[in-house]
Amino acid sequence: MPKGFQPTSEQLAIAEERKRKKAERAKNAALEAAREEEERGRFLKRDWLDVQMSSSSVLGQRVRVMTWNLLAQCLVRRELFPTSDCLKASQREHMLYREILSHNADIYCLQEVDRVEKLLPILEKAGYSTVFKAGPRKKHGCLIAFDKGKYTCSREAMVLYDEQPVRDDGSNRARVGSSFRTKNVANLVALRRSGTEDGVIVATTHLFWHPSVHLTRDPRQAYILLREIIKFRDADKASRQWPCIIAGDFNFQPDDPAYSLLVGESLTSAEEELLARSRVVHVTIDPDVPITSTTPAEEEEGAEGAETDPDRVITNARLATPEDGLLTTPELTDLFSKLGTLKSAYDEGQRMRTELAEQGLTFGSRMSVPSTRHGTFEPNYTSYTHYWKTVLDYIFVLSPPDRPVSIEKLAKPHPANAFGLGLPRKGVCGSDHISLAAEMSWPAT
Repeated sequence: MPKGFQPTSEQLAIAEERKRKKAERAKNAALEAAREEEERGRFLKRDWLDVQMSSSSVLGQRVRVMTWNLLAQCLVRRELFPTSDCLKASQREHMLYREILSHNADIYCLQEVDRVEKLLPILEKAGYSTVFKAGPRKKHGCLIAFDKGKYTCSREAMVLYDEQPVRDDGSNRARVGSSFRTKNVANLVALRRSGTEDGVIVATTHLFWHPSVHLTRDPRQAYILLREIIKFRDADKASRQWPCIIAGDFNFQPDDPAYSLLVGESLTSAEEELLARSRVVHVTIDPDVPITSTTPAEEEEGAEGAETDPDRVITNARLATPEDGLLTTPELTDLFSKLGTLKSAYDEGQRMRTELAEQGLTFGSRMSVPSTRHGTFEPNYTSYTHYWKTVLDYIFVLSPPDRPVSIEKLAKPHPANAFGLGLPRKGVCGSDHISLAAEMSWPAT
């Protein structure tokens, strides 16, 4: 611009109009980006259900816990979810993160967690500390997040089920007594409440599941989980009177023997039959098992190409012999009876609201299960896809003596028709599993 140039009023008006239009375009672009962000993160929100009057006048702890299997991206395959409309990470992750934070939980228990470089900063920004554990060469694992303004982690541990013995004698195979090498783990933490000597033991896990043989009904991993949680709790005198919250993807239904054994229910004849059929030994345990399929039994995770999900391995097994050390039904019953009995937050809480069964929101409302039996009032579904629609996820509680844990609120289950043709689904849920959340309390020591 020449020295001393003075724009005319008309030129100034034109320049001002250009600035206005530019600012308007920027504002509209920001609004459109916000709308797109909102749409990508849209999910079907949950109502909270009061199941017991709050005992706010009683000194003690109150905690909100959420558990969710996020569906690891490294395990997603189109053939498993043919009706889903959002299988890419970019389509699911906004929904996942928003639903996690929407529960405003004190403690999160998450399974099939991968892409931690994305999730951890979001949790950290929201005020949570995290503890992550994964099995050897696994690309996904189990994560516990806790409100760092309310809790500090005083201890942590990982349980690798493949290495845990169930017997004191015999060969190494017999002492371990396993059907299959799974690389599944449990993540355990001791959380001390800030400003107090009180706290809570929290464990999350993803137990092994097999779609074609009844290894899902093998309660070995469930027994090891409960045994190791009690050991972990009692290892420190300060935490021996702390409640234990055990939440995750257990991969068994409420009418499976593992569930009955955990909650102290007697086994039915059908459950005993399932246990008998579960006693096989896979080639990953016994390399002398004849190979009956050319499908690889197990591929090393981290190799080139997509991760191979061990759940898909369905062949190359033999019937177990006594030398394999698999636990018999009387042995299982005896071992579980020596441990504490768990209660399920949803089974206990929804049992107090009998109208939920009439609304089709309980496991017993769609399955032939006696209403008096434990498990009947679990949610209608915790996994809903094209191929499987079932209940696999739970929030269990182990109360210490004289400190009973009370279930006060639950995230209400959705009716089945909310899930459309199957999860994951845009605007509904970013995982193939449905999150569970409970608010509970217990008296002071």
